[in-house]
Amino acid sequence: MSESKHDETFKVVDRRLFTAEGELRKEVAEQQDREHEAAASASAATAARTAAPAPGSAAPGPKLVPGGAVPAAASPAETPKRSAAFENLVRSLGQNAAMLLGGYADPRTGQPMLDLEGAREMIDMLDTLREKTMGNLAPEEDNLLVDVLGNLKLAYMEMTKAATAAALKEQAKSRP
Repeated sequence: MSESKHDETFKVVDRRLFTAEGELRKEVAEQQDREHEAAASASAATAARTAAPAPGSAAPGPKLVPGGAVPAAASPAETPKRSAAFENLVRSLGQNAAMLLGGYADPRTGQPMLDLEGAREMIDMLDTLREKTMGNLAPEEDNLLVDVLGNLKLAYMEMTKAATAAALKEQAKSRP
């Protein structure tokens, strides 16, 4: 009786969006570019196919599978409908991240709040939300999510660079 050894291997995948310096990783930027191009070409193709619906015909709503999700292979006639609740969720998370990036003043002190780690977590949540809902969003919802993420990532990078520069300046002052 010989025992067979199981060769178990695993692969570690770095899914962080930013480098240690706070910059967007190259792979993430390339993936976002590919997603934007694919979304633009898909929306252009959908717009071309549905440009002139027949008068009096109503497009059926999305077919739901158990669990309430829209199937990924939905035809243009089965495009997901906008959800005000989803848009409010995206805006709420976006406003919280903007607040943590100094976009809003603390109501108690009147001073801008700056919490880069908290903002980064919010941005990562929005990225995860986009990744998990890919193909199940109405075009308007996807555009909103992409716009909010783009603005927040840009603001995060600017604030990180400013905070780093301020810290370096402070270190230079404290050295004799």
